[in-house]
Amino acid sequence: MYSRTVLEHFADPHNVGVIEDADGFARVKSTVHDDMIDLYIRVQDGRIADIKYRTFGCAAAIASSSITTDLAKGLPLPEAAALSNEQVVAALGGLPEDKIQCSLLAPEALHLAIEDYYRKKSQSPEAPSP
Repeated sequence: MYSRTVLEHFADPHNVGVIEDADGFARVKSTVHDDMIDLYIRVQDGRIADIKYRTFGCAAAIASSSITTDLAKGLPLPEAAALSNEQVVAALGGLPEDKIQCSLLAPEALHLAIEDYYRKKSQSPEAPSP
């Protein structure tokens, strides 16, 4: 049985969409199911100023994507990068054991999008050379 929070985020997901020319991007596909997420971040002053996603998957995958973006928005990059799977599941009010795997995509995508941002930033012309 899903919690009220899961059902609310599934029925009315937050931050759905695409950020054109995103500062960071990640696509994560489940190795277990057909679930997939594309996650985009916009960074300003070292914080996640905007975050959007498109998730193809079950209620748990969609709800965890929605709440992950809510939790990450506005955070400094190091705090957003530290967001754990356990924090996401706890914020959802828990998930059935067989749906935990579905909730792992969004935090993983967030971490990879932040890595993508840092990679792009280190390769940008304005970055100082070592």
